[in-house]
Amino acid sequence: MEITDVPFSTVTWNSIEPTWDEGKTGKVLSKTFEIGNIRVRMVEYTPGYLADHWCSRGHVVLVLGGELEIELNDGRTFQLNTGMSFQVAEGTEAHRLSTLSGAKVFIVD
Repeated sequence: MEITDVPFSTVTWNSIEPTWDEGKTGKVLSKTFEIGNIRVRMVEYTPGYLADHWCSRGHVVLVLGGELEIELNDGRTFQLNTGMSFQVAEGTEAHRLSTLSGAKVFIVD
């Protein structure tokens, strides 16, 4: 990841208005901050969430609470718990998220 055109900045997450989106099942609450060529998000997935699409965007995802299952389009799956992260390059391994119990994550892409 090459971060360009991003001056030093801070984010007060409590002041960012959240948006709700529907998954195939469950919902996701997102707070998003964009600057330069990056997007930074604080995201909460409800219990029973399953993404409604495969994503091929590059990400760094840190699980702040709860647990996630990451499914790659080749069939592999990975369980992530609090304190774990996953990283994937742009356009490489399409992936989708699900969670049985809910999760809160921090994402940079």
